[in-house]
Amino acid sequence: MRWRDAYHRLPKIVRFALVGCAGYCVDAGVLYLALYALGMGYYTGRIVSYALAASSTWYMNRRFTFPDSRNDDRLREWGRFVMLNLLGGGMNYAVYAAYVRMHAGSAATPAIGVALGSLAGMLINFYLSRWFVFNGRPDTDLTEH
Repeated sequence: MRWRDAYHRLPKIVRFALVGCAGYCVDAGVLYLALYALGMGYYTGRIVSYALAASSTWYMNRRFTFPDSRNDDRLREWGRFVMLNLLGGGMNYAVYAAYVRMHAGSAATPAIGVALGSLAGMLINFYLSRWFVFNGRPDTDLTEH
């Protein structure tokens, strides 16, 4: 069995979480580039990293989490994904900012803050994506394959 076949047998929430892990890598990686290569601050760098992570998770969710529910108008779907996920993104950023403010000075602080923020926003973003971006109505079974 190919990994893609096995992946599509997982419940959507698990696929969404796996995509979220990949998005975390993009988010944290871009944040560290923004901080140490571009000289941005913790807060500005995180806005840049979140924007790139949100775009990459839209694409991965489109391909792997909700492949049967994607919209043909990619730009509109991406825009709806980004706009709706700003609610979860706001929660994500608030948790990140609070953590960074309390633990500034450690090189690990940004990555830990990104992880905590990502967890805080994940469930909000899953339901918004499922109901309003990739499907017009919610599925009744969270474990649907």
